[in-house]
Amino acid sequence: MRDKLALAHLPTPLWRSDALDALIGTQVWVKRDDMTGGAEAGNKLRKLEYLMAEALAERASVVLTCGGLQSNHARATAIVAARLGLASCLFLRTATPSLPPAPSGNVLLDRLVGAEIRLISPDDYRSRGAVMARAAAELASRGARPYVIPEGGSNALGSLGYVDAMREVRQQLDLGLGGGPEPFDSVVFACGSGGTAAGIALGASEWEVAAEAHAMAVCDDATYFERVVGRIVVDAQRLAPELDRRAKLTVVDRFKGPAYAVASDEQRRFIVEVARRTGLLVDPVYTGKALFGLSKLEPKPRRVLFIHTGGLPGLLAQADAFAGEL
Repeated sequence: MRDKLALAHLPTPLWRSDALDALIGTQVWVKRDDMTGGAEAGNKLRKLEYLMAEALAERASVVLTCGGLQSNHARATAIVAARLGLASCLFLRTATPSLPPAPSGNVLLDRLVGAEIRLISPDDYRSRGAVMARAAAELASRGARPYVIPEGGSNALGSLGYVDAMREVRQQLDLGLGGGPEPFDSVVFACGSGGTAAGIALGASEWEVAAEAHAMAVCDDATYFERVVGRIVVDAQRLAPELDRRAKLTVVDRFKGPAYAVASDEQRRFIVEVARRTGLLVDPVYTGKALFGLSKLEPKPRRVLFIHTGGLPGLLAQADAFAGEL
């Protein structure tokens, strides 16, 4: 495995609630990766341990990345960059790139740590790799040392963070946590860019955490993610040839709601019910949709590991959308 930094607070707990089991309709152990850190917490921190280690090894002075306007990944990258003494430049997708975004949710945190925010349209975002490459060349011409991180930190190197997460779960199971030492029937998680899915598919098999994984798509469709995740898996196996097995991965694209970062009325009601019955906070972009999908999935796995990937700032940015449910 590659060198990495120690950025996350690990191991994150395995948590279970009778009320959540009743609501979902099966036994659910929640891997609390919303607790990997402070304001930078979430699944992206595990990926950034590898990606930022490479950035430092290459003596980078600025990191560039991209995402939606309320990107959890961009926020985590900006905070970690500031922590490491690096500048950050974030390319954030918005339908109105000429209008400054409200300083709320992740955008507020991006600004607090001094990230440069460059707003780009959905059309330009389709060529985000080229956009960031041009920006990196521009920065290099001015004497900076840029390091580009793809959307979601989702490449082979970043995916190793979730291979590590599955090893961590195996260690917890061996200690009798999470109902162990028996494996789970499935690992369930939100899927937005594919890197977490690739790492889980490889790590869940390698460490006998589960033979199957369900990736709950929050955008695009199953065909798209099967292609993207498949490519990342192959690239990760080149980096770590010992990862020669993968769990069966099923991409479920039926519960992504009206649009990316937009929840349906039913999904918002579900998020509120989860909070009130269990105290667990999930967001309307990723974890809420994934947990909602698990509640509707038939047949359900008997015993599930649900990865809570964070996203609280994104929930806070959608206060108006929840006004009618409160």
